[in-house]
Amino acid sequence: MFQGASSLSLDAKGRLSVPTRHRDVLSATAAAQLTITKHPHGCLMVFPRPEWEKFRERINTLPMSAQWWKRIFLGNAMDVEMDATGRVLVSPELRSAAGISRDTVLLGMGSYFELWDKTSYDAQEAKAMQGDMPDVFKDFSF
Repeated sequence: MFQGASSLSLDAKGRLSVPTRHRDVLSATAAAQLTITKHPHGCLMVFPRPEWEKFRERINTLPMSAQWWKRIFLGNAMDVEMDATGRVLVSPELRSAAGISRDTVLLGMGSYFELWDKTSYDAQEAKAMQGDMPDVFKDFSF
């Protein structure tokens, strides 16, 4: 399970250095193979390949009424591999789709990661914190 936030910068070629704490797990469980695709909230989802395959199967079973979402998730998916130094290339198309230029936030979300443009993430988080919590948290104990 991946968790935690990391502030990272893409290099000039659009490569992201995967934090050391995640590299060994990704190498062992996914043979350093990842899949990156669009997320409907304006960020990117970064899956270890075995988790991507499970997600892809779930998406493939959706009815025809969800065809556009199948296109968004599957049609934009890019398979990547961590290099020897733990970097992955984020394609220009995906960087553009998420508004990512250099400074990013990588969030562990359990079985996958979200990759956000830092400015966009900070603004969306601030907006969420100012609003009311969803009803699902009404009886949640902190």
